[in-house]
Amino acid sequence: MNRARFIRQRARAGTHRSLPGFTLIEMLVTLAILGALASVVLPLAQVQMQRNREHALRQSLLDIRRAIDAYKRASDEGRISKPPGASGYPKDLDALVEGVVDQRSPTRAKIFFLRRVPRDPFANEVSGRDSDSWGKRSYESDADDPREGDDVFDIYSKSDQAGLNGVPYRQW
Repeated sequence: MNRARFIRQRARAGTHRSLPGFTLIEMLVTLAILGALASVVLPLAQVQMQRNREHALRQSLLDIRRAIDAYKRASDEGRISKPPGASGYPKDLDALVEGVVDQRSPTRAKIFFLRRVPRDPFANEVSGRDSDSWGKRSYESDADDPREGDDVFDIYSKSDQAGLNGVPYRQW
């Protein structure tokens, strides 16, 4: 039986062959399933993004604090000149990048403690220097009430948000 005769017989019998494609109901069911999957995946992606930023914060705090401690150690060893009565901590975070003259070096070489100051990943302001994105605590200030002063003893995030562990970023 050839194709044209088959189509004529089907047309006379009242049965019509449907065209290939999707019906409206199939499309709606597919969109509903995709919407349900997206509603599950989106919160997981947001949590993962926050985890990544928290990891960057931890790493930045660790790097800067190690550099501050190395500066203090070099100061205590007499490799960095300091005025009488000074704490031996850097005057600002940029001193860690700019370097200081090694007093023990015959060539007066500089000691560098950081290549660059990382930006606080939770800082609200986008413009300005990276070192200004951090809160700074001087040696003379209280741990409960950190304030800036003549030196940088410690740093903290200025963010008012809390981490996934419930601890505010300012206390990390």
